[in-house]
Amino acid sequence: MSEAIRFILNGEEVTLGNFGPTETLLDYLRLRRRLTGTKEGCAEGDCGACTVLVGRLTEQGLRYESVNACIRFLGSLHGTHVVTVEHLAGRDGELHPVQQAMVDCHGSQCGFCTPGFVMSLYGLWLSNGEPTRADIESALQGNLCRCTGYEPIVKAAEQVSRNRPSSLFDPLERDRIQIMARLWAIHAEVDTIVVEKDGARSIVPASAAAFADILAEEPEATIVAGATDVGLWVTKQMRQLDPVIFINHLAELQSVTADETGITIGAGVSYTQAFDVLSEEIPPLGRLIDRIGGQQVRNMGTIGGNIANGSPIGDTPPPLIALGAELTLRTHSGRRTISLEDFFLAYGKQDRLPSEFVEKIFVPRPAEGSHFAVYKISKRRDEDISALCGAFNLTLDGDGKVAKIRIAFGGMAATPKRAKHVEEALFGQVWSWGVISAVRDLFDEDYAPLTDWRATAEYRSLTAKNLLTRFFLETAGQSHELRRFELEEA
Repeated sequence: MSEAIRFILNGEEVTLGNFGPTETLLDYLRLRRRLTGTKEGCAEGDCGACTVLVGRLTEQGLRYESVNACIRFLGSLHGTHVVTVEHLAGRDGELHPVQQAMVDCHGSQCGFCTPGFVMSLYGLWLSNGEPTRADIESALQGNLCRCTGYEPIVKAAEQVSRNRPSSLFDPLERDRIQIMARLWAIHAEVDTIVVEKDGARSIVPASAAAFADILAEEPEATIVAGATDVGLWVTKQMRQLDPVIFINHLAELQSVTADETGITIGAGVSYTQAFDVLSEEIPPLGRLIDRIGGQQVRNMGTIGGNIANGSPIGDTPPPLIALGAELTLRTHSGRRTISLEDFFLAYGKQDRLPSEFVEKIFVPRPAEGSHFAVYKISKRRDEDISALCGAFNLTLDGDGKVAKIRIAFGGMAATPKRAKHVEEALFGQVWSWGVISAVRDLFDEDYAPLTDWRATAEYRSLTAKNLLTRFFLETAGQSHELRRFELEEA
């Protein structure tokens, strides 16, 4: 058993055994290392001022992703390469092409947000040699600018993608093989790591089996994969967590496989990792994931975590429930499988024993000829929390009658929940406007939503009914009804 984590910071290998389980990467960089180019803005993963890149070894090689340092805990960094804005410039002080493009295109005014924008654009520059405008906008979803505006920043991204210099200039391209070798050497030491400071412990298990054993001994431990939710417990609610078990490095929890029956997603799979497979196999899920947080949040957050924390406004449970997804829960002594809808018992309570953890999610494919849709309603299109999220899965028989329907909503009750009264009323009926009109008010028997800062109860109730109407119009081939404003404008 080891008592220190090891990672690479820019070009330096770090062995760190003196940190608490809730110490963030941002505080470490600014307070301990005086790398103050990384800024603190919102401290909740929204503004992107703290953006850095974290490189990790994958089956495809060394992959760098933008992350929010403000909610990334140090215990999650073992075996990674952390890159800050200070590492970009040349050894003679010459600006990196991404930085120079920001200067040339006047992409900075007050400059506070600029390092975060540079790091997000740098991550895009490394991974996509010919980004489209949509790719650029997606890469910048998690970065906020209050003075410059996005157009010159987008132009900077376009400029640097057109004029790519020799890879020998870029520190990550130049040193990639060396960095990979150093990271492989770190991963070769397969030990569970326990770091203790002031009586609080950070635990980094060596394997999924070790994780199961540790959780059996520490059933009250906080499990952290992406920390996009738990991070806010610390930065906003000032919670003291002990012990914390970090699992983001466990390869056994990070596989995504698809076959003729459906898709199996490891609980440690991030939204970014799942995006390509889900977009290809179940396109509405891919479109939903593209609206969860910003790029930094999608690179860190996990589908398993979104389920396990039991939030009534989590984005992925409603569509997964509508599809009939199943969870595999694991302990040190075995596994059990339950339907996802049965996992949520009450607000803050799930069907999970203290020693159990979510191991994987199985998502059945929509039946051939069925109709599946998911709608996220929020005040902003990008990087916003849901007011409500509704999902519909419909199969019609040869006579145009409802043979099967599952409707699930988040944000409408204490847990993600199916609209069973509406489903029962629709079953066996002709899929028609008259039937839809008659059952809309049955949503009031399924849900009693609350009023909060996201939306009023009345708004949520009316919107759920209107989403059923929208789903009907789309499945009935009446998309022209949804384009009326566009046609009037034309």
